[in-house]
Amino acid sequence: PFVGNPRQPMPEGLPFKLEDYLQLLDWTGRCLREDKRGAIPANLPPILKRLHIEPKNWLYSAQRFEKSFNGFAGKLDSLKQKLPDLGYQRIPNVGVLLT
Repeated sequence: PFVGNPRQPMPEGLPFKLEDYLQLLDWTGRCLREDKRGAIPANLPPILKRLHIEPKNWLYSAQRFEKSFNGFAGKLDSLKQKLPDLGYQRIPNVGVLLT
C-alpha cells in the first residue's frame, strides 16, 4: 500500500502517496524518447485531466476497487484468453461464454 511520507515509526508500504506515484509515472513517460514505447508527448495533459477524473475520486476507486466491483476488469478478449488459466469457463458477472 501507499503509506505517505516517510516517518517514524514507518508503516509497511511504499513511502509516498498514490497521487505522487501517478505524477512520477507521468513525468517519467514524458522523459522517455518519443520513438520509444511508453513515451508520453509533452503536449498531452496529465492522464486524470484527459479522462476528466478528479484525483480524489480516482484514489477512492483505486483503494476500494475490489469492494466496488464484482468480477474481473480488463478487455473482453484478454479476459477470455485468461479464463482457462483461472479455471473459469465464462467471465463472472458478464454472462459471456468462452468459445
